[in-house]
Amino acid sequence: MSKSQINAVILAGGSGSRLWPLSRQQMPKQFLALDGDASLLQTTIDRLSTVIDAKNVLIVTQESHAKGEAYHALLPYQTLFEPVGRNTAPAIALAAAYLMADGADPIMVVLPADHIIKDEARFLTHLRTAIEAAESGKLVTFGIQPTRPDTGFGYIKAHSGKNPDVFEVERFTEKPDHAAAEHFLKEGDYFWNSGMFVWRASVILAEIQQHLPVVYRVIQNIIAESRDAATFQQAVGKHFAAMPSISIDYGVLEKSNRVSLIPCDIGWNDVGSWQAVHEISAKDVNGNALQGNVIAIGCKDSLIRAEKRLVAAIGLEDMCVIETADAVLISKSDQTQRVREVVDALHEKGATEHIYHMKVNRPWGSYTVLEEDPQGFKLKRIEVAPGARLSLQSHKLRSEHWVVVSGTATVTNGDEVITVYKNQSTYIPMGTKHRLENKGNEPLHIVEIQVGEYLGEDDIQRYEDHYGR
Repeated sequence: MSKSQINAVILAGGSGSRLWPLSRQQMPKQFLALDGDASLLQTTIDRLSTVIDAKNVLIVTQESHAKGEAYHALLPYQTLFEPVGRNTAPAIALAAAYLMADGADPIMVVLPADHIIKDEARFLTHLRTAIEAAESGKLVTFGIQPTRPDTGFGYIKAHSGKNPDVFEVERFTEKPDHAAAEHFLKEGDYFWNSGMFVWRASVILAEIQQHLPVVYRVIQNIIAESRDAATFQQAVGKHFAAMPSISIDYGVLEKSNRVSLIPCDIGWNDVGSWQAVHEISAKDVNGNALQGNVIAIGCKDSLIRAEKRLVAAIGLEDMCVIETADAVLISKSDQTQRVREVVDALHEKGATEHIYHMKVNRPWGSYTVLEEDPQGFKLKRIEVAPGARLSLQSHKLRSEHWVVVSGTATVTNGDEVITVYKNQSTYIPMGTKHRLENKGNEPLHIVEIQVGEYLGEDDIQRYEDHYGR
């Protein structure tokens, strides 16, 4: 099969709460670099390059990611935006319908955006085998050889058949307790469910029609709407929220008689905790993975990561210490799966440290919150990329003072458009329509002082926006 007949569908809609504080709701782990310089998303795409053309990569993600911090990471690829999260079955059904909209029926290679695979050569060998099986109508999943009785994965029991490389699936088991997981390892023929799949678009849609008719009906509504003068994405925006939230495993694969499994030993890691990050990281002679400006004295088997400040650690053993500009996580290595409890606690108290970082990337550049005072002011550093501009907007509850520290700003302030040079400033009154623009060839840096009774990022009314927000 030629590369033009194979499409990658990358699922990149997760919130990444298990790797807080580095991962945030607005910038989850799939858009971060954890093992090298490239993000997990880009690494996932790059490892497919010999099998799938970049133009045949389709990323399904949240609309907030696509129009926020992940804008530039997604820009080179086809994208579908989910207005709300509905788990993997609706996302996969949506991708299949989109890929078949012009009459094609490609093989879909469905991959999470946030997994690490160390043995890429062996993965590609298995992938080619999976593509051949999918051509014959199989729903193929990749089963990972388990190395421990882990309760964080679903398990699949499978046995070899006519093709020694493609196993027949007997049953799926949801995440078991420890005793059951130990039994699975002793019995053999059990594999971790990797969440990686290969199938033909028409085949998975037919299975969804049979086993998840409510999902299929919504897909048909989207297709009909897109044919009636709306774009496919507009139709998604109108109908997708009617989808149930259900995984493809539970909704389809556990009920289908078409499922096959390819056993894999490919150095796979779903990077589902900071303990997992420690496992994949380069370590010193004492088993420590030290990243950033770290001094470790008498430490052993620990992950210590510094993003902004010096982190000095003494006598730590089996610990994870993760420092960012606004938060520090300290945990025993075997307790890092409880990070979600921290995120839940932050949500309950109305905090923002689980939503975005102090430095927030935007399609036009970035802003960094330097200080915020409950008395009613906030101090920001704003960087606008060359040729970029913010939306034409206004704020009901705050005024803004802008001081240019480098570059040249073109400022729309009510009915005026003015040029503000380095070491000059301008004042934006409350309620005034305004825009900041960088027409120069160098980055524009300004310091913004907000004053008002409410300084939340949602106090914004947009009138015109180049990035479609």
